[in-house]
Amino acid sequence: MQDDPIIQTAMTTVDGLAPRLSEWCAQIFDFAEPAWREYRSAAWYVARLREEGFEVEEGSGGMPTAFCAEWRNGDGPMVGMYAEYDAVPANNQAARPEQAPRDGISPLAAGHTDPHSALGMGSLGGLLATKAAMQAHGIKGGLRFTGEPAEKVRGSKPIHAAHGYYDGLDAMLSFHPFYMLPLCNTVRWDTQCGAAYSMIFRFRCDAPETWGARDGAPIPQSHSDIRAPGANDALMLMYQNARSLRDAMLPHRGGWSVSEAILATGQATADNLPALQADIQYMIRVPDLDMAEQITAQLTRVAEQAAALTGCTVERHWVCKSRPGLTNHVMADVVWEALQAVGPPVWDEDALEIARQVQRASGGAGDPDPLIPDCTALIPPQEAEAILRRDLPPAQMNSTSDDYTDMTWHCPTARFYIARPALRGGPYPPWAMNALGGIPATIDPTVVTAAKVLARAALRVLTDETTRATAWEEFNNRTGGGVGGTDHIPPLCDYPAPTGFAWPEYVETPRGRDWHLPG
Repeated sequence: MQDDPIIQTAMTTVDGLAPRLSEWCAQIFDFAEPAWREYRSAAWYVARLREEGFEVEEGSGGMPTAFCAEWRNGDGPMVGMYAEYDAVPANNQAARPEQAPRDGISPLAAGHTDPHSALGMGSLGGLLATKAAMQAHGIKGGLRFTGEPAEKVRGSKPIHAAHGYYDGLDAMLSFHPFYMLPLCNTVRWDTQCGAAYSMIFRFRCDAPETWGARDGAPIPQSHSDIRAPGANDALMLMYQNARSLRDAMLPHRGGWSVSEAILATGQATADNLPALQADIQYMIRVPDLDMAEQITAQLTRVAEQAAALTGCTVERHWVCKSRPGLTNHVMADVVWEALQAVGPPVWDEDALEIARQVQRASGGAGDPDPLIPDCTALIPPQEAEAILRRDLPPAQMNSTSDDYTDMTWHCPTARFYIARPALRGGPYPPWAMNALGGIPATIDPTVVTAAKVLARAALRVLTDETTRATAWEEFNNRTGGGVGGTDHIPPLCDYPAPTGFAWPEYVETPRGRDWHLPG
């Protein structure tokens, strides 16, 4: 069936943009900047969007590496899309079919895993194609494009939500490269991602002299005098006891996790002095807010006890409070129709040979058909939903974790997944998937497919008043009357952007650009 002229314009635009989308995606992949420190990546998007005629607010929501861009073609509906661009420490991988860090950068530096480089570029391609069709055919309305840093700690979206950056949208389109079966080349249906809380417990040992106070010490902080255990000991007590608590944590229900990360701080180097500060971050991924609150309360008790035992005080600082997701079937149908029209990604023989090279470099033989069948097939949302529910209790409404969920409470939202190259066989080392997410020949089909699906879906929303009305009717029904309704969950963020902590980053030194764990 021949596309109408509006859709033809958008699809032709994506095809024309494809070489540049490939180049741009490779650039963000190479930047590989971690959470809250995506300076180059955010600046790249801001400059690009301004060149494309968007008005851009930098540092949106008080986050230095966030932004909000808008473009209008007169009065009319507004559709939202977004970019993510944070990478993950200790995943440094070059865009090559063998294990290799990017040149001159520590293997422990950050690298793209999901990859967010492709997520952002697929979304940007869809945005620009939609804009081109709106201009060419006089479609009234506007586009909003947010830059979302620190997704791996679910950082920016709860903050953007609380500051109103998703308000006033008629619909939001959320794309992610596939990362788990059966959610590959499909749209989420009923079971959206769950809630997440993340926090940093900061232990401070500001008065070590009072912990074992006695008269007659020869000098203050004598090397032979008793001293407070200090912040490191507090952190270790927290770490060990929280892991024991995790094993006994109630309720035991599917799809939840508690993960920790120790943030580096400046301390005395192997001297008989107590560590003055130590930070440990926790990420709680759970189906609902009640579980998040329950686990947070238990972790807070453990932290207070650890501090009391070691001569420390403890502070709790929020990194995120993120809501579970809200379904919208109307929007899911819009995106599913677009995905069916576009079809799954197609990898040519050059891309398949690269995939075989990765298999061989991982110890395999190189399969004639190296990608899993799911990469090149579509799965209807209801079928994916049925498979997803097999391992979940009937009463559990949400599962797994991703922070697009905060957007779903502000407007009708669809969440969809496009295949990225995934290899048959295995298991494979992490570098293999990361490399395939950065090599242009293997990741470009994901980017182009996502851009086309996004443009089709956005143009449907912009031009079809009935679709917008029915999507909002469903939204209002599910929230008990819309934003502020009886079943609506308002933004949970009541904290500033947590950008001042010891998040790892790149620095410029006399040795050149290097990887650093800041104090």
